[in-house]
Amino acid sequence: MSLHSKLEQPREKLAYAGVDCLSLDELVAVLLETGTKTESVELLAKRFVMRFRGTSEIQQANVSEFQKIKGIGPAKACKLAAAIELGKRVHKAQQDKEILVIRTPEQAAALVMPELRFLHQEHFHCLFLNTKNHLLHRETLFIGSLNMSIVHPREVFRTALKISAASVLCFHNHPSGDPTPSKEDISATKRLQESGEIVGIELLDHIIIGQDRYLSLKEQGYF
Repeated sequence: MSLHSKLEQPREKLAYAGVDCLSLDELVAVLLETGTKTESVELLAKRFVMRFRGTSEIQQANVSEFQKIKGIGPAKACKLAAAIELGKRVHKAQQDKEILVIRTPEQAAALVMPELRFLHQEHFHCLFLNTKNHLLHRETLFIGSLNMSIVHPREVFRTALKISAASVLCFHNHPSGDPTPSKEDISATKRLQESGEIVGIELLDHIIIGQDRYLSLKEQGYF
């Protein structure tokens, strides 16, 4: 079978059976479009998936990491990165649309966990709500090897005041996967709560995201 006819297989399967019927290898093959002189696109796609061990690592990789795979140049790498980012944005927009009212830590964690749980650096993320607990805005305020002592309440509440939020939910992820709070996490939460009381914007919760689990500092009685 020629490389051209092999390439048509994932596309034809998508066209006639639907995108849900494609395996991860086949989805990647459709995006790559072509293989190399010595390797079919299916084999190249399989090597790609094996290199990143599935979707969780693929979504964290960047263009330069894609290009380290033999047979994937700048054009293919950019196409893959764009497809992954599109998927992330569609998923996030759909979640924001579906979860309009947030009343429990479980609902809040469900909204941010897909975005935060696999990150390799700590991200401090906030949801800003109105008086009816409707989501007004969400934003990542700090990124890096985060020491919670550098999380400044003024940055959180400056945004809250700007959009007239009534309350705020704060999150950060633990790349280790263990959501157990550190002493710094607890002290930062108390500073956030005290600052919120001064400006009249309630800190509803500070939730730590692990891998497939979370911890609510409010539920655990830390404030």
